[in-house]
Amino acid sequence: MTTHLDAGKRWIALIVLCLGVLMIVLDTTIVNVALPSIREDLKFTGTTLVWVVNAYMLTFGGFLLLGGRLGDLYGHKRLFLVGLTLFTLASLACGLAHTQGMLVTARAVQGLGGAVVTSVALSLIMMLFTEPAERAKAMGVYGFVCAGGGSIGVLLGGVLTSTLSWHWIFLVNLPIGLLVFALCVKLIPAVRAPGQTQRLDFAGAISVTASLMLAVYAIVNGNEVGWRSSQTLGLLAAALALLVAFLVIESRVRAPLMPLGMFRLRNVATANVIGVLWAAAMFAWFFISALYMQLVLGYGPMQVGLAFLPANLIMAAFSLGLSAKLVMRFGIRKPIGIGLLLAAAGLASFALAPTNGEFVAHVLPGMVLLGIGAGMALNPVLLAAMSDVEPGEAGLASGLVNTSFMMGGALGLAILASLAAARTSVLSESGAAPTMAVNDGYHLAFLSGAMFAACAALLALLLRRGPQESAQEAQADVESGDIQASLE
Repeated sequence: MTTHLDAGKRWIALIVLCLGVLMIVLDTTIVNVALPSIREDLKFTGTTLVWVVNAYMLTFGGFLLLGGRLGDLYGHKRLFLVGLTLFTLASLACGLAHTQGMLVTARAVQGLGGAVVTSVALSLIMMLFTEPAERAKAMGVYGFVCAGGGSIGVLLGGVLTSTLSWHWIFLVNLPIGLLVFALCVKLIPAVRAPGQTQRLDFAGAISVTASLMLAVYAIVNGNEVGWRSSQTLGLLAAALALLVAFLVIESRVRAPLMPLGMFRLRNVATANVIGVLWAAAMFAWFFISALYMQLVLGYGPMQVGLAFLPANLIMAAFSLGLSAKLVMRFGIRKPIGIGLLLAAAGLASFALAPTNGEFVAHVLPGMVLLGIGAGMALNPVLLAAMSDVEPGEAGLASGLVNTSFMMGGALGLAILASLAAARTSVLSESGAAPTMAVNDGYHLAFLSGAMFAACAALLALLLRRGPQESAQEAQADVESGDIQASLE
């Protein structure tokens, strides 16, 4: 695949694409800082608040693979503009939201637009940069934007929420979206991958997303309506039926959204299970630690943003080359196992934080451990997901593990938030002080998240590749620019 752009214009085009992706990355972390303010303003409960995050994650993960195939069929530039427009308009709706339903619905549309932008941007980068050396540099820039954007997001979220209001964390996307749209129209070439005649697996995307949304809804509301109620059991049964339908669809359609045959490969299957468990722990960390700092420790939005900064800076540093060097030295299994154990230790440290905790003693250690652990493990997990597949399927394999991250994060967040709410309710009814009851609920969630991360670390032992062979594959992937950096 070649383009008519000279080298200078290709790099300018990369900057435009990365600006679009940066807007998506910012939205992932910027919301966490504002969650307590959103909760207070729109009267969310502790369990329903998770839908501000989950509505986005479910549609993002459900349509990530489909977005790439839409670009193959209709043109990547066109789909990038469509996704960007959708995301920007949904951001406007989020910023103007005055009810819970309006905000959650707009967040779901944001997720759809974000999935299209992210998947198509990666395809465009691969098409614009065909030389291995240039492609490696371009993917390095993309990875830094994905990791470094988290740091900007938590700071910007704190500044906007504390100085203006939570509405502005969404409204800030409008000028960025308009600028990127105008630059994209002028600078991005109309490229399309050759030989793409696959049909679109709409049925697969809709069935799996609906299944997960029903499951999350049942889990989130289980404490209020009862776990044995007809509503909870009925929703879980419907979610299971839709999941079975999804598997049947994927086994029969000509161009499945998630080729089931790939899960016969040990590393692909193991990496995706690791992704589900790890994301369940990591998304709960972002969500629950933000609530702990504001509702228990009394931090303001800006203080929360600064508290997350060490972890995000460490993860960004790993994306700039530290992770690749570890893989070259030790292979993929050790960085994954040790990294996830460090993440589990970080979550466990939060599970010990008292109601009168101090930043240096009770917040910073967990942030540092989680930053190091996540930074060590991310790229090796993506490499493991791609190590058994043919080069032409590497993009699909990385898309599968990214989807696993989003879906695992949605389900894990729903489960852990429900556990926290149930524990808090029991303690409150027994006469415990409100702050202590809330904190003990968070402790249970953090401890459960630590167990998820520890289980994911143990699964690294099942990865088939030895360190030396994995290092060779990692070097080949680094040189070809196939490593993706992603943390939602």
